[in-house]
Amino acid sequence: MKGIVLAGGVATRLYPVTLAVSKQLLPVYDKPMIFYPLSTLMLAGIREILVITTPRDAGLFKILLGDGSRLGIAIEYAEQQSPEGIAQAFIIGKDFVGSDACALILGDNIFFGPNLGGQLRGASENKDGATIFCCRVADPARYGVVEFDGGDVPLRVIEKPKQPVSEWAVTGLYFYDCDVAEIAAGLKPSGRGELEITDVNNAYIENGTLKAERLSRGTAWYDAGTHEALLQASQYVHSVETRQGMKVACLEEIAFRMGFIDTGQLERLIDEQTTAANREYLRRVLDEPEGSPGS
Repeated sequence: MKGIVLAGGVATRLYPVTLAVSKQLLPVYDKPMIFYPLSTLMLAGIREILVITTPRDAGLFKILLGDGSRLGIAIEYAEQQSPEGIAQAFIIGKDFVGSDACALILGDNIFFGPNLGGQLRGASENKDGATIFCCRVADPARYGVVEFDGGDVPLRVIEKPKQPVSEWAVTGLYFYDCDVAEIAAGLKPSGRGELEITDVNNAYIENGTLKAERLSRGTAWYDAGTHEALLQASQYVHSVETRQGMKVACLEEIAFRMGFIDTGQLERLIDEQTTAANREYLRRVLDEPEGSPGS
């Protein structure tokens, strides 16, 4: 399975900050925002990743992430000339994905939780149909909402319903089989001129091949696309890291825990760290090889 991080768009909700820099390069507490969705794909076991960004920001992402080899992964880049909907990612990334299954995560989505790694790897192993991740929210009218049959079978996804049919919002994390590029290419733009990911999900529902995975209680999900949400996400990460002494979205740690890099490679990454705190943390990781991956 391959992965796509969609980090394009103009991020008008975060103006004036994003007039000069991509939203996904802004800090969420102690690391760039894009580290969080990238870590989610890595926790799913995905090692080939395409970052889709704007022509203006592409060079900065390449400076930050490089080709991924230091983490035992392969990162490629593509440009989104203009934002025309989330489903456009599969058209831009068609050659990259090829005949493989693919996971897509939005570049401003942050996930963290005790059961998350297992759920992610379970979704990545499903090569037939699609899996979307849902989170119970207090304000479902702001999101795409899943209507269930009374059990676990999704009947439809409704975008920002005035009267929500459930409390389960669709997050910006999706796993699809190899048919997704063809489905996306066959979509018609919505009234707002975009190729809607909701239409992709409903196409899989019509085929009877979409699974809605509910994030367990205690799993955090942030869509850090507003000033308030960005602050809340930063405060959450700060709280976890300072209270528990563990890092959230530490790419070097995840690469090591997932077996993407070995002890020697992690030791070289430790030597690259510019702060004593980061070096000390990664040395603890090195001394605890049986620990579970952070996210």
